[in-house]
Amino acid sequence: MVKSKENAVSVKIELANRLFFRLYQCANMLHKTGTRAVEAEGLTTQQWAVLGALSRQEAENGMSVGDLARYLMVSRQNLSGLISRMERDGHLASAADGRDRRSRLITMTESGRKLWIHQATPKIHGYYEQVLENFSTDDVTHTLHYLLKLLDNMKQLDDASRETNGEEDA
Repeated sequence: MVKSKENAVSVKIELANRLFFRLYQCANMLHKTGTRAVEAEGLTTQQWAVLGALSRQEAENGMSVGDLARYLMVSRQNLSGLISRMERDGHLASAADGRDRRSRLITMTESGRKLWIHQATPKIHGYYEQVLENFSTDDVTHTLHYLLKLLDNMKQLDDASRETNGEEDA
């Protein structure tokens, strides 16, 4: 019985190692191939993510840098440089938040919105079609379910770690 339990743990660890390595590879390939899909528009996958976050109906009036960082699960420091470059390129604008003058509210500019809707989105949809070519709707649904489950566990681990270390949100 003990041997069987040890074997099951060993198998699960080996599978976990393979799973997380594949996730790492997928993240790298998403960055590489996703950027290639939108590079003609002057975008990267990080900029794609920012424009996508700001294009949602809930963000039509903008998002604070902190809220955007939490939504994208990146640090404010990493997001700051990205936002500055996107402002320089005319895709984003920032202004003091009317509710909290210490906070900056990030919005998509009209030219950023045109870029997103008319140029980037069709290419992104084409990219999705290519990458998910052999996936059924059920395959995509199940993959999304398990990734959300994994992400939730990672968030809990991150929250517990920050509480232990006395850190604030991203």
